[in-house]
Amino acid sequence: MTTEPAGTPAPRRNSLSKEGVLRAAVALADEAGTAALSMRRLAERLGVEAMSLYHHFRKKDAILDGMVDLVFDEIELPPDGADWRAAMRRRAVSMRGALVRHPWAISLMDSRKNPGRATLRHHNAVIGCLRSGGFSISGAAHAISVLDSYLYGFALQELSLPFTSPADLEDVAGSILRQMPRDEFPHLAEMIVDRALKPGYAYAEEFEIGLDLILDGLQRHRESWR
Repeated sequence: MTTEPAGTPAPRRNSLSKEGVLRAAVALADEAGTAALSMRRLAERLGVEAMSLYHHFRKKDAILDGMVDLVFDEIELPPDGADWRAAMRRRAVSMRGALVRHPWAISLMDSRKNPGRATLRHHNAVIGCLRSGGFSISGAAHAISVLDSYLYGFALQELSLPFTSPADLEDVAGSILRQMPRDEFPHLAEMIVDRALKPGYAYAEEFEIGLDLILDGLQRHRESWR
């Protein structure tokens, strides 16, 4: 049995930091969504009294602001001098990954009235990359709008699908195919048989195909937006 030297202060238990609270809140939301997030439940996870959280955050809304900022901090930023198209592609792939990891964030990412530094840094870097790539400020606004609409929409659709693996997809698509009259819905049957049920098909691959179509369109129109 060991003893602490005389005069050594006892270790602080359950000491809190803003980042520690936010990371615990993100983990809780990842598991159960933001509807399950409360000061009481978060305090229980951290092993403290709920009142302890108010030393760092006056209300739940401030915690949500910080959680969103942590998610933005996970997304790859366009490096200085990067080719705009390659940078927007990498940023989109990185952002989709963050949204899949944190499904609750989709409805919150652009809803905050008090964005944190990571959020501001992200948007500033994206705008700067587009401006350096020859987009006017109006063109940069158009580009961000269409890219983010696609990103959020695809992530939401992907997370809503009733399958998460090729085996799940085969079960779901096969069940639909068996139940529906093929002569009445020939085009849907063709899509299931010749696309969804083909070996190696993964719905996630559709993301980068659509992304490249958008980037092609932005490239074509970039010079005309003034």
